[in-house]
Parts: sequence; C-alpha cells; structure tokens
Amino acid sequence: MEQEKTLYTLLVYSENIAGILNQITAVFTRRQVNIESLNVSASSIEGLHKYTITAWSDEDQITKITKQIEKKIDVVKAQYYRDDELYIRETGLYKLSTPEVMANPEISRTVRRNDAFITEVNPIYVIVMKSGRTEEIMALYDKLNAFGCILQYTRSGRIAVTRSTEEEVSRYLEEREKRA
Repeated sequence: MEQEKTLYTLLVYSENIAGILNQITAVFTRRQVNIESLNVSASSIEGLHKYTITAWSDEDQITKITKQIEKKIDVVKAQYYRDDELYIRETGLYKLSTPEVMANPEISRTVRRNDAFITEVNPIYVIVMKSGRTEEIMALYDKLNAFGCILQYTRSGRIAVTRSTEEEVSRYLEEREKRA
C-alpha cells in the first residue's frame, strides 16, 4: 500500500560552492520527486547558504532524500519538516491593469481587505504585493482573477524558520567544533 503524500519542507545548509544546487536537485530527480518550490539565500550563519525546498512525498522517501543530500561533501546539514514545525511565508506579486483598477473600486478594497499593499502605480499597471501563507497568496489571486484585471502574477518560493529556539545546524556545528 502506497503511503499518503505530504508536503515536506527541507532546510539544507551548505557552503556556497558552484554546482551544489545541481547535486541537491539531482537527488530529487533520481527518486522521481518533483520540487514544488526552491529558495536559496545566505543563512544567519556566516559562510553558509540555506536552501528551502518543498516537495510532496511520503515520509520514507523524504527521509531517504534527506540522507542522500546530507552525504554530499559540501552539505553541512539537511533536515525535513512538516508545516506545523515551521514558521512559513511567501510573497506574491500581482500586476493589475490600472484602467480596470480605476474603473472598479472593489478591486482596491479587495487588496486592502487581504492585507496586501500597492507598491507601484502608473497609467498602465498597478503592482500589488502580498506576504503570507501560500493559501492566502492564492486566495488573493483567485479574488483578483475574478475581476479579470491580472496582467501578470508570480509567487516566491517558500521561506521558513523552525519553531525551535535555534536552528538544527547551529547545534550540529557546535557539536562538530567540540569533536575537532
């Protein structure tokens, strides 16, 4: 019997080495698991980059993927999480038609009611930005799309921090330092 798929978030820490992203994504490819979102940035620890990767998988498969990623020489630490173990945010950008927005005041009210912000206005388009959970970003998209005013739309990859008081990688690095 196949296990139910869950959306997992992997937090991977590595040195900033050319080609490491390819090595990490190749693990998913070999296991035929599609990456839903990917965000890479410098971490709070000097010299380390943080990869936030989401993928639908079962726990057995995601455990194997995490262990394979952690075996990569330039990867310092990899850990997977369920949504309730993380504080998660994304950002959505919506480019709306200025004539449509001006003709229908309900569009501006919808933006405000959904805690989004108008960041730019010109005669052709209005840029709206919304930060929040994926569901909130998608809900605003659906509401604005119903007005027929969206010219372009994009959503960032997920960013996340653990709900614990420190990052797993910090503890790992401290233990590694003691052993050295």
